[in-house]
Amino acid sequence: DTGRTSTLWTGCLKIIISSFLIAVLLLFTIASIRTLSLDVNVGLQLARWEKTNNISLVIDHHQREELLANFKEAIRIPTVSFSEKESNTTALREFDRLLRKAFPTVFSSSLVRHELVANYSHLFSVQGSQPDLVPYLLLAHIDVVPASESDGWEAPPFSAKEIDGFIYGRGTIDDKSPLMGILQALEYLLIKGYAPRRGFYIGLGHDEEVSGYKGAMNIVRVLKQRSVQLSFVLDEGLAVLDGVISGLEGPAALIGISEKGSATVKLSVSMLPGHSSMPPSESSIGILAAAVKRLEENPMPRLFGHGPERGTFEHLAHKFGLPMKFIMSNLWLFAPLLGRVLERKPDTNAFVRTTTAVTMFNAGVKVNIIPALAEAYVNLRIHSAQSLQEVLDLIQSTVGDQRVKIELVNGFDPLPVSSADEKSFGFQIIKKTVLDIFPTVTVAPGICIGNTDSRHFKDLTNDIYRFAPVWFKPGDAQRFHGINERISKKNYEELIEFYFSLIQNCDIQKLPEPHSSVHEL
Repeated sequence: DTGRTSTLWTGCLKIIISSFLIAVLLLFTIASIRTLSLDVNVGLQLARWEKTNNISLVIDHHQREELLANFKEAIRIPTVSFSEKESNTTALREFDRLLRKAFPTVFSSSLVRHELVANYSHLFSVQGSQPDLVPYLLLAHIDVVPASESDGWEAPPFSAKEIDGFIYGRGTIDDKSPLMGILQALEYLLIKGYAPRRGFYIGLGHDEEVSGYKGAMNIVRVLKQRSVQLSFVLDEGLAVLDGVISGLEGPAALIGISEKGSATVKLSVSMLPGHSSMPPSESSIGILAAAVKRLEENPMPRLFGHGPERGTFEHLAHKFGLPMKFIMSNLWLFAPLLGRVLERKPDTNAFVRTTTAVTMFNAGVKVNIIPALAEAYVNLRIHSAQSLQEVLDLIQSTVGDQRVKIELVNGFDPLPVSSADEKSFGFQIIKKTVLDIFPTVTVAPGICIGNTDSRHFKDLTNDIYRFAPVWFKPGDAQRFHGINERISKKNYEELIEFYFSLIQNCDIQKLPEPHSSVHEL
């Protein structure tokens, strides 16, 4: 009996091992097929487009000098938003005058209706010849974050000084290059006699940097009053990354199809004050510091692969060498592994989870008084696979101390994920335009880890995209809201060319049928 039992167990073990090896082989075969079947030119590039006779843009020497002069003047106007209640209204009025001077055809054309919204924001309605075509919206913002020369700028932040082919200044990236580029493109199209088939809107908010509650939200209110529905919205957000993603061969244009949610949470501890000569065993500062430390030591759960970031890596997979190509082509299997790698660096950790940042800590008024109150503020950027309420519940359980009061100052859930498949009009039009201008660039959907004015427009459209063809090389991302913000003169012209082509590319009835030989993940 013992021998038969041993033989039976040996047989079972062989079957289990064989089954395991077959399963591993099958998984490896499936993963290999997925890796090898990637098509470099995914999308609609081989399809027959309805409209191919776009007006070409040729910028002569005089126009180049004029457009650069207007752009530099825009940078020199310090349209700073300091807070929701404080902005440089004098600069905003000056910026209004600049727009009217720089783009006279836009303001005088019978095809364009212009109106001021909330005193300082702008809404342009461009009439299309076919009213049955659903319009779209190009969005940008006028205001900028504060900047001081004492922070270490190579050129004064509102000087628009040229250094080695770059224009330096606050707003060169965020967001006056897209803003001026959109209007310059429309100016050139109107001068050439172009009349769009598909109508569209241009919205310029004046307080995006402080949440857009006056500018963008009032533009939305105006459009809602007119029962406007939009095919898609295109705002700032992601860019063309060149050499930024380690291991990626060539540049990649990431089109944001969603934004992380956001929350600001206040933690506070109240106790009786006392004299420093007779300290209690625990102070309000000590209790609060311990709570903050627990939040930092226990990050939010790893969620890589459960949101739009998965599509980003799958679309870029064919531009990596082995083994990363194999791993990224098979995130259904390797997402946990890649998530562990990405969480090691702060810039890529943002793709993996809801991030937690302690940004303010206030306590004490005098060195010999134990304070009654200690407060800390925590800013969280919420992953697409989580909700605001889930994050608040996790903070509560992690802090785990009833003496710490937890209050939500403000917050909102992650934005809906916009479509990015072969039938997605907005995504495919933007993608085609990118490839028209930059044929060697790989295009992929992405997610914005920050927030834009476009989030206010989710009731007007199902598809919001966040992208401008600003080129980022290693180190450039740190210029965003940092020091030495800049854009090359060549890149600014490319922005104008992009919007010039985009407006024309939108003038089709519908997307072509996908080419049968093209396979997309």
